[in-house]
Amino acid sequence: MSDSAGWLKVLNVLAGTTNLGELAAANAYAGTKNLGMPAALNAKAGTTGLGLNAVCNVIAGTKGLEALDALNRKAGL
Repeated sequence: MSDSAGWLKVLNVLAGTTNLGELAAANAYAGTKNLGMPAALNAKAGTTGLGLNAVCNVIAGTKGLEALDALNRKAGL
């Protein structure tokens, strides 16, 4: 995990933004506003109520990874 980007970087990469905070970048990526990270990512995935690890694996097309590792793979980081 030492090679993976942190939440701030990976969410900005996925959103195509720079210098947004984690929640703002998650919402930009999901096309939502003012949602918490799990809710924004569930909206992006087209799911509801999934925990952070599960929804990040859905988005990334992976299974069993920690949330940040899954999104790093999705972002190509």
